[in-house]
Amino acid sequence: MSAAANAGLNERLAEELYAALRDGRSVVPLIERFPALTIDDAYQISLGALARRRQDGERVIGKKIGVTSKPVQDMLGVHQPDFGFLTDRMWIKGEIDIAANTLIQPRAEAEIAFVLKHSLNGPGVTAADVMAATDYIAPCFEIVDSRIRDWKIGIVDTVADNASCGVFVIGEARADPRDHDLPALHVTVTKNGAPLSEGLGSAVQGDPAQAVAWLANTLGAYGVTLDAGDVILSGSLVPLESAVQGDVFEMTLHGIGTCEARFV
Repeated sequence: MSAAANAGLNERLAEELYAALRDGRSVVPLIERFPALTIDDAYQISLGALARRRQDGERVIGKKIGVTSKPVQDMLGVHQPDFGFLTDRMWIKGEIDIAANTLIQPRAEAEIAFVLKHSLNGPGVTAADVMAATDYIAPCFEIVDSRIRDWKIGIVDTVADNASCGVFVIGEARADPRDHDLPALHVTVTKNGAPLSEGLGSAVQGDPAQAVAWLANTLGAYGVTLDAGDVILSGSLVPLESAVQGDVFEMTLHGIGTCEARFV
């Protein structure tokens, strides 16, 4: 396929995923229809969909890394991290309205959010650089949601689909990461009041700060920086859990605070 034809295909797929996002519907896996697609193609598709979201008035406020822990990789059958962008409309402050947010097949995952005070520009970013650049960390639920039918995703599908990001909620607690041993941070999660899962910070590439460094370096190869003020979602500490209307999830990031995701 010529470069022009490839670019045209990427644009068509970006429009398809954007329309699926807005309509709240899923599509046949991209890699199933176009097996020659690469991760670079997927990134260009994701940028095309993001450009349409910006044209619709959304503003980029951060980035995310996903599929970082072995339980999530095993669950999804994707064995390398993905990456995407966060917009202001994705940050939910209150209850999560499934219909209003056109969520299709949402799953909740407990994470540590980093909010930066200084920019990070890869390559060459280290976990120590991330710690120095972070204003605070906070407990967070990311609600992942795939526009790919039945979550039948490979790495190309999920990168193209903005790392399967739906919306996210950040708890009120704030902590200086330098005051904590991030790999040893312990999270427990309940669903509708019953214990669901637990995990450690080390589930995320051994150290959540290392995961953020990976993200900075990966995006740096595409000329994208992690900017001061950005919210960075560092990856799930526990397996994903499906969510439906009426579900209430609560996570406790022990020694820091709690976060709630309530679906209406």
